[in-house]
Amino acid sequence: MVLTGGGTGGHLNIIKCLLESASRKGLECVYIGSENGQDRLWFDNEKGFREKFFLSSRGVMNQSGMGKFHALAHIFKLSKQCQQIFSAHGVKAVFSVGGYSGAPASFAALFSRLPLLIHEQNAKRGGLNSLLKPFARGFFSAFEKEFAPYPVRDGFFDLARRREGLGCIIFLGGSQGASFINDLALNLAPKLDQMGVKIIHQCGGKDLQKCQEAYEALGISAEVFDFCPHLEEKMHRADLAISRAGASTLFELCANALPCIFIPYPYAAKNHQFFNAKFLHDRALCQIFTQEQASAEAVFKAIASINLPHISQNLEGIAQKNAAEFLLQKALKLF
Repeated sequence: MVLTGGGTGGHLNIIKCLLESASRKGLECVYIGSENGQDRLWFDNEKGFREKFFLSSRGVMNQSGMGKFHALAHIFKLSKQCQQIFSAHGVKAVFSVGGYSGAPASFAALFSRLPLLIHEQNAKRGGLNSLLKPFARGFFSAFEKEFAPYPVRDGFFDLARRREGLGCIIFLGGSQGASFINDLALNLAPKLDQMGVKIIHQCGGKDLQKCQEAYEALGISAEVFDFCPHLEEKMHRADLAISRAGASTLFELCANALPCIFIPYPYAAKNHQFFNAKFLHDRALCQIFTQEQASAEAVFKAIASINLPHISQNLEGIAQKNAAEFLLQKALKLF
């Protein structure tokens, strides 16, 4: 089976979970991703795939004018290359998690009349997944009426614990970091330090040096990092998260029973991060601030008033262990 899609950590997390489950079943997987985005960072050294291909695919929706046409034409050109990969490896089906990385192999599946399976990670469907859903043999989402559990790596469940009090906060800007979250963390840091609250801060590579120097200037010993393949270990030590609202992060927090204050990325397609967070907010299991609302003063008040034990306990059960196993079992019945 081909696993395809990526670009961001959210998409690639799903691929990782599916690969681990497929390996346990003895099902060989080929990965088709992009040279752009984070695909290589995640999978260049991954030994679990039978083969990996990083193509020159790029986004379509972010192009203007004729750029969209040229990007789409390039995807169709790459889809022919994918068909050759299918033939060479005896591929029986294609499982896409969306993103421009998944476009060439997804279209190639249709051209080759292979079963196409899709996982939609967000509360608002991505453009590629919306386009291809009518042609897919299976379509899976934790946000649709026909519910499918969201794949989360076992480590987030294994290191889950109920939070009883605030001793440590983790700031999560996503795998690429978020300047707004970084600035907010630095503004909150002096008050948190006065309270004796420890800080763990994922700031992304671009702002790593800036944040390290800022904490040093403040005289605060914070744990600052750009990317971590074992984020569950850092979440385990935290009692509260302040985070963007990518779907993978949201369900990882649920699996870990870690309460969160979400500040969705306002420029995400279809504002999907807000609707991801709303999934928990409708259950009274998180707080949401827009960037305009998220002043240091407002967020500090929310930190001081949040009921950690209640939320932590009720986050248990939102995410389900072995979700990738469930998806693969469903998928295998469809081809």
